Amino acid sequence: MDTKAMTKSTPPPKQAILKQMRNKLYFFLVVTFALANLPSMQAKEDAAPQKITQGKVIVPFKEMRRIWGELLSIDPETRKGKFQAEHNDEVFEFCAMPYAEMLHHAANGDITDFKIGERAIFRLHPDKDGKWYWLTYIQDEMNMLNGHKEYYHVQALDPAKGTITFMHANPDKSLIRWEGVVMHTNPETQFWKAGKLASYKDLKVGDMFRAKTKGMGCGRTCIAWHVFLDDESLLKFRDEQEAIHASNMARYGLTGYLDEVGGGELALTLFRETREFASKLKAGQKVKVAPASFDRKPKAEPVEAKILSVKPKGVLHEVRLRTEASLENFKVADVSRLWAGQ
Repeated sequence: MDTKAMTKSTPPPKQAILKQMRNKLYFFLVVTFALANLPSMQAKEDAAPQKITQGKVIVPFKEMRRIWGELLSIDPETRKGKFQAEHNDEVFEFCAMPYAEMLHHAANGDITDFKIGERAIFRLHPDKDGKWYWLTYIQDEMNMLNGHKEYYHVQALDPAKGTITFMHANPDKSLIRWEGVVMHTNPETQFWKAGKLASYKDLKVGDMFRAKTKGMGCGRTCIAWHVFLDDESLLKFRDEQEAIHASNMARYGLTGYLDEVGGGELALTLFRETREFASKLKAGQKVKVAPASFDRKPKAEPVEAKILSVKPKGVLHEVRLRTEASLENFKVADVSRLWAGQ
């Protein structure tokens, strides 16, 4: 009898069949799990901490600090400055990125709009050595209060000293940031109601107000430059600032980074502060564009160009241009200024 032939034709035992089925099922489950989790695995990889990178509009939200403080110094040429934190009086040095948001009087502004001593929130990110140094916004007191729909609630008044003790909270006080803060006033302090000058006497305990204040070099105690007894008065200041910003964008050009240069074409990423104006740009529109330095000032004469495309990207805009002019002065990662034609 041919035992070898019999072995080949003999069916495998039941245990072997079950093992094969288990192995196939295990393989199927592993592959299915991997495919199902591929997007999340990619998302985790994409979610790696971002870093401040010259020539890129990056705000590393995973590595940031937002600190209330008093502005001590600022140099528009180098975009460097110092502020003193209110919670512990620590002094921070900073350098504002070209795309940093300068939120002044509840609107977009410029680094030169801020006054020494002004109270604001400073958003910092670490440099390569881990020092909190790169700044991506200064949000002034008026912008924070208006944007978050929050107020100062009068807790006590001392007319003899000209002080206002207040609580920082939302209207129904369901969110209280701090209370018992003392605000000083002096003869230079201006009070506003219905967009017109008012006085300290128009305040009473329980009132809600907003303000633009100056630090006093220690903690949150401050001196008021402006006290707004109603929303109308603050919004009047905001509207004036928006007009100034629009004028500056028209005069000095929309700001952005140069992403691509070559073949007679330029690709730009326009910063957040240009959003209102960039959204009105159209393909075929004639413009002028110039390279600029870190301080955002043009470093060469502008050249004429034509818009090929405009694409919104969140709060930014990507713009592609074509020009017949020389591009020898344009370098990738440089700041740029763009003037829109009619």
